[in-house]
Amino acid sequence: MVSGTLFHGRRHSWPCEDYVPRPTLQLLESDHGAPPQQAWRRRLNSHANILKEFSVTFMEALKMVRLGFRLWTYVKEERSHGRKAPIDPFTRERSKPSASQGVPLGGMGSGSICRGFRGEFRHWQMIPGMCKASPMLANQFSIFVSRDGGRKKYASVLAPGRPEELGKGDDFGISNWDWALDGQHSTYHALFPRAWTIYDGEPDPELKISCRQISPFIPHNYRESSLPTCTFVYTLVNTGKERANVSLLFTWANSIGGTSHFSGGHVNEPFMSDDGVRGMLLHHKTAEGYPPVTFAIASCQTDNVDVTVLPCFGLSNRSYTSAKDMWVTMREQGHFDEENWNEGCSIASLPGEGICAAVSASAVVEPHGTCSVVFALAWASPKVKFMKGSTYFRRYTKFYGTSVDAATNLAHDALMDYQRWETEIENWQLPILNNEKLPEWYRFTLFNELYYLVAGGTIWTDGGLPVEEDKDKMSCSQKRSRKKENKAENKAEVRVTVSVETDHTNHVAEVQRLNGYNGVADTDFNALQDQNFENCGQRTEMNSGSSTDYDYVLLADEENVGRFLYLEGVEYMMWCTYDVHFYASFALLDLFPKIELNIQREFAKAVLIEDKKKVKFLAEGNWGIRKVRGAVPHDLGLHDPWLEINAYNIHDTSQWKDLNSKFVLQVYRDLVATGDMTFGKDVWPAVCASIEYMEKFDRDGDGLIENDGFPDQTYDTWTVHGISAYCGGLWIAALQAASAMADKLGHKEYAAKYTRQFQRAKAVYEEKLWNGSYFNYDSGTSNNSYSIQADQLAGQWYAWASGLPSLFDENKIRSALQKIYDFNVMKVRGGRMGAVNGMHQNGKVDETCMQSREIWTGVTYGVAATMLHVGLEHQAFTTAEGIFLAGWSEDGFGYWFQTPEAWTIDGHYRSLIYMRPLAIWAMQWALNPPKAVLEAPKINLMEREHASQFHAGLAAVAEAFKHVHQNGPCSCSSSQSGCSWKCTC
Repeated sequence: MVSGTLFHGRRHSWPCEDYVPRPTLQLLESDHGAPPQQAWRRRLNSHANILKEFSVTFMEALKMVRLGFRLWTYVKEERSHGRKAPIDPFTRERSKPSASQGVPLGGMGSGSICRGFRGEFRHWQMIPGMCKASPMLANQFSIFVSRDGGRKKYASVLAPGRPEELGKGDDFGISNWDWALDGQHSTYHALFPRAWTIYDGEPDPELKISCRQISPFIPHNYRESSLPTCTFVYTLVNTGKERANVSLLFTWANSIGGTSHFSGGHVNEPFMSDDGVRGMLLHHKTAEGYPPVTFAIASCQTDNVDVTVLPCFGLSNRSYTSAKDMWVTMREQGHFDEENWNEGCSIASLPGEGICAAVSASAVVEPHGTCSVVFALAWASPKVKFMKGSTYFRRYTKFYGTSVDAATNLAHDALMDYQRWETEIENWQLPILNNEKLPEWYRFTLFNELYYLVAGGTIWTDGGLPVEEDKDKMSCSQKRSRKKENKAENKAEVRVTVSVETDHTNHVAEVQRLNGYNGVADTDFNALQDQNFENCGQRTEMNSGSSTDYDYVLLADEENVGRFLYLEGVEYMMWCTYDVHFYASFALLDLFPKIELNIQREFAKAVLIEDKKKVKFLAEGNWGIRKVRGAVPHDLGLHDPWLEINAYNIHDTSQWKDLNSKFVLQVYRDLVATGDMTFGKDVWPAVCASIEYMEKFDRDGDGLIENDGFPDQTYDTWTVHGISAYCGGLWIAALQAASAMADKLGHKEYAAKYTRQFQRAKAVYEEKLWNGSYFNYDSGTSNNSYSIQADQLAGQWYAWASGLPSLFDENKIRSALQKIYDFNVMKVRGGRMGAVNGMHQNGKVDETCMQSREIWTGVTYGVAATMLHVGLEHQAFTTAEGIFLAGWSEDGFGYWFQTPEAWTIDGHYRSLIYMRPLAIWAMQWALNPPKAVLEAPKINLMEREHASQFHAGLAAVAEAFKHVHQNGPCSCSSSQSGCSWKCTC
């Protein structure tokens, strides 16, 4: 249950000394074992409460009953084909989600494993789109201590308490292990991508232990950030007067989560290298035809550390040493037999038989001495196979090869390189962590929200074509099954050639029709052939043999950083959902800009293609085609991403009014931020097509698009009528960005055209929606048309983030933001929960639908970023702090490292582990905009007074932030009435 203190007062600091005594911290500092001053912290004996999921009201259920039935039917049909539906509210994991998450392991895109703050390994995502949430209890670190000639002995799993899932100890499994840790004096400290667990005298009162978890998530490092490996650095400090013989044990099940360890065919084998790295390989034969996975667990033999292994132990008393006998051996001897190194590969496990392996590292710690023991975990799954058959090599294989035995080298290099990783991570993080002008909760939450780039089902390929051997296998049985599912399926094979001459460029879109496909474009793309470019090099998009898959040819100085996917959420399984990426993309742009540009290129290519496969849209029950030319897709697919896009089928997103505008805004922001003119030229045809496609939604010819009386935007249960603050504002901002982009690329006629459209649309928007203090939700006559929408200034937010002038008079913008703060933020539990999406003028939450009454975490961060751009620092940090208080604080609802899409005012969540909260990096973007954004040229065709005011204000923000970096914190005290981060005293 949430503590009542959530709604009474705010805590501003979480000093390490409140969790770990200062003498213990001083002892651990010598080996970097002490946790940092800024981190998210918990005691290991903290209660991990079961999380409460949202429920719909009776009226909401009544409105959605037809959708619910169609969705249930669709889920059932997909299951009959052996597939998962992208949205499935009817199937639940056996274990209920709880407040137990922690920092995930490894780099990006090669499968992920999360580690809870109590030490359990959980949330396995080794197969695309599949998440096994339950912990694998055999995977543990344990400790055995012997003193005084063996007269004092301590043994325990390094996890608090005995798991409820275990039996009473009358079998031969892990229930016989010593689960003796209380956790009262043990604490967890998280600062992604690292975490510290401190055992202050547990289980041995005279032994201080620090476990430092390190993963290679390093901004702008496109090699090591892809590696599926991590290290656990144990610092042991003996405060007693006797020598301590300490053995640390790392046990690991041959499993990829769930019940996969019982599927059979798994093999373990020991390995050792010439430089002392020793450990175990666990070869996992993945079921249902998915590529195999090999795990490596290892440590490093040194003069003071002896490494031994047990190649196999079982979870029952069958053909292997039992888990019980293994534990007895360690408790009595503190190590395994040296002869085990000679065993070679084990016999393959039988179905129903689970096997594990163990690595022990033993050391002697002298009285008042210190010792370090390092373990590595790695996994090699070189191929990633999607459910409909396409298989790719993962990014890390460019550096470690395509063998599953690469796990050995991955673990080896982790043991050799982790110190350098730490140095690079600290160099990245310390300027922000040491900036005392920023609230402490913000400094560590900014980094911890990045957990999603590892745990969000991310896939990172080597950038190559699908693996040919798998395509050949698919050609008969897989293609027959597809044909059976939909005989009418026809796909356009696309070849786009962009040939560039000195004075102009011809964009030629050649559609090679297959299976009698004779589709005609809805949008006139012939105009793109006559666009003028200056000083461009030639780039050609080559057909890769698929219906929609083609790649830009890399120029001589370009690096192929591969293709990247991440899920909308582990419950909403669609790759790179674009309306959500709009919020989350600031994190990638700031930290891995080449990945961000590649994602935008994928969507730019998708704009210009069409897929005529028939799809049933579940909300209305009507049929349409999967992808309409000119429309930005909702997502890059699920079961065959890049090849079969738009997995979302609740609504026909070709009719949505936000996606195309969001595309234009994102690519212009990315162009300005990176200065990559080649990227700008690559995506320009798609920008023109996106704008032109949207013009048909201007029903009355006034220059401003109208919504069509259904939820035709990212709020996909919240109906909009006529002109809307959200979609209309995005459209106006997109026109401004398109004009600026045209000007930047030398297309003066297009710049002038988009400017005229911008000026007309802006005038209508203000006339129809401005009510004197904010912009109405829409121009309709429904009971929520005058609602205060928290996200009404999304277009303005992006304009500022891209260095563009204000869309409206700044007094209007400030007025609207203050209204949102006063109503959507402060009238909901005193501002301690974030910004509710909709609020009536009378101060009551808009309960028109499920989403209007929700608080969206990522939207709240986006609103806070908008406030920062205009100098409302106190309002911004108070707004965003509500997400921290309700989701991350010790008195909150327990959503740390699983931030949901939304929660209600009573704290019930919807869609855990979600993409949109990465928008907290938009706040950092506002605080510290890139130099390129600050220096973006003012747009002559826009209103110059707005441009000059905005750029002057942005420069002042940057100068203040620069002052903080150069001179350190100011001498004045922080005021409770406002944020002092901009102080220049």
